[in-house]
Amino acid sequence: MSVLQVDAKLFAPIIKFGRCVVPRETVHIVQAFIAGRGAHLKPETPIPCKSAELARRTAERLAESKLGVVAFSSSGDPELGEYDDEPTIIFKSGRLPPQFEE
Repeated sequence: MSVLQVDAKLFAPIIKFGRCVVPRETVHIVQAFIAGRGAHLKPETPIPCKSAELARRTAERLAESKLGVVAFSSSGDPELGEYDDEPTIIFKSGRLPPQFEE
């Protein structure tokens, strides 16, 4: 019989105090908006980015040609699909839906 050896540093989820703790993941998203029907905004396909800085640069570039654009970060559990209720705004420009206006 063989024994499976696992490097504990690479093993996630981590077992701690008798329960499973899943590491949180931070996602960086750029969302652009174009004109929809009437005065409504129409979201384009969200753009995932590898870092907050890349999200900011992407949003700045899109702001020149879109009605509105926002870049934000949110942390959460990717397996459950649960992320922070309040994302961290990295960049915003132009007309945006109410949830991004502050």
